[in-house]
Amino acid sequence: MVKSRLLIIALTVFLVQMMISSAFAENLSFSLDPEGVQLWINPNGSIDLLYNITLKQDVGSSDLHWLEIGQPASDFTIGQAVDQYGNVLQTSDSSSGQDYKVRVQLNSALAAGQTLGFSLITNVAHMIYNDSKMSPGNVGMQFVPAWLSMARVPDLRVKIFLPEGVDESMVKTSVDWDNVGVEGGRLYVYWERKDLAAGQHDYNFGVSFPKEYVQNYEPGPPGSGGSWGQYVAPVLFLAVFFVILFLGVVFVVKRRSYFMPSLTMESLGVRRGLTAVEASYLLETKPPSIVTEILYSLLQKRAVWVESTSPSVKLKIMEGFENKTGTREVPLRYYEIDFLGAIKEDGTLDEEKLAKTVMSLRDTVEEKIRGYCRRDTVDYYQSVSARAWEQVEHAGTPELASKAYDEQLLWLFLDPNVKARSETAFRTRPFEPSPLWLWYWYGYQHYSPHPTYTPNIQAPAQSAKPPSIPGADFANNIATAVENTSNNIVVNLERFANAIVPGPGKSSSQPVHHNADCVCACHACACACACVSCACACAGGGAG
Repeated sequence: MVKSRLLIIALTVFLVQMMISSAFAENLSFSLDPEGVQLWINPNGSIDLLYNITLKQDVGSSDLHWLEIGQPASDFTIGQAVDQYGNVLQTSDSSSGQDYKVRVQLNSALAAGQTLGFSLITNVAHMIYNDSKMSPGNVGMQFVPAWLSMARVPDLRVKIFLPEGVDESMVKTSVDWDNVGVEGGRLYVYWERKDLAAGQHDYNFGVSFPKEYVQNYEPGPPGSGGSWGQYVAPVLFLAVFFVILFLGVVFVVKRRSYFMPSLTMESLGVRRGLTAVEASYLLETKPPSIVTEILYSLLQKRAVWVESTSPSVKLKIMEGFENKTGTREVPLRYYEIDFLGAIKEDGTLDEEKLAKTVMSLRDTVEEKIRGYCRRDTVDYYQSVSARAWEQVEHAGTPELASKAYDEQLLWLFLDPNVKARSETAFRTRPFEPSPLWLWYWYGYQHYSPHPTYTPNIQAPAQSAKPPSIPGADFANNIATAVENTSNNIVVNLERFANAIVPGPGKSSSQPVHHNADCVCACHACACACACVSCACACAGGGAG
């Protein structure tokens, strides 16, 4: 009896909250544009869900502070939530009963007329089931993107990655896919839906594939759930207390004009830890410029020296780096090692090996950002470059500004306006070079119209202090050096460009993520809330 009363009290509280949420949600008006999801099926029978949503508040809407992301089952692990500005968002498990969800607290309230992209990643266990009835020998799952009763979805995108080894001929789907391809060595299927009304959720996306490609799967879908008796109490409770609850809600609504919002989302967010050279690929820097950045990186480490620049760059490998693998004191990165491997005996660069250097960098970066939000990651590294410039521009003395310029050199080069910003940073102060800065003396020696200083490249620390350089001259010299090096990096630029072959699976998916208007790392730019219809009831999410 006591348990029954406690159950009734708990249900009362839950229903009051639910009805209040529905009532106040009327003050909230927004769209998820786009909403999508990337889903990876893991060999252990779990799935990784990468949610990304661009939330667009309508004019006149209430402020949005937090959102709740529905999860397809109770056994889930929360990853990291990040917004488009790189802010790590606070998350918590806000599940209640069989309503599984993650609460994501926005960094600041989203006001009417504003737009925000954000992401969250979760892993959900026990999601793959035996598909013996429909496809004997197969396993599979169904996926229903989250829906919100107050949110329109102009653009819904869903992308499901199959386990490694599964090919197109092995896959069955509940509805015909819009696209299929390979990314990161794994087959994916992709769907798009347009102009979904608020609350619309009459769709699901199912996949089925041979069971030998997963190690663990559930023997069958969850049971339909106990006897009718277990639902009698809630049904009777609703009938008896409906009028009381309705009157209570009306009373509270009249006295309260604001309600904390909720929603639903997921994703891996920003991919941190990339080098400036790797980030330059994400920022769509041209291959010759990427190679120039690698050269400057090696000049910083005093691993090479530029002996001539015309008709093409001719390099000398410095002492200690002849083995082209770096030293214990100065280790080299993979792309720097590849670059040194492209230097021929005469000091010129092998176009085909240089192209392979760029392709290796591209493939490595693509693998590193797999599952992360591409657009957010691009925004993040643009902000890193901006902060590097702030260090230079806000330095108190010419010496500090020059030192900051040296330390942040490669990050500064991510800004396409490097010359103008260099002129601004040193407009009223000279540049104070150091004898150790071979990256600068390379440009100064080869591109300065009237060079007056030659460093000792074997022992630059023993050289006399170089003269100060007027800021405008310095900026022009750097810009000229970078531009001319990019143009002269190889003898046959066309052959170099032709040797760079497209990455696997990029032909069909590259246009999607470049033109997508959401925060997402996937090529299909998928972002969404989701559930598996054969594993649980669909989590619709909400906002208020």
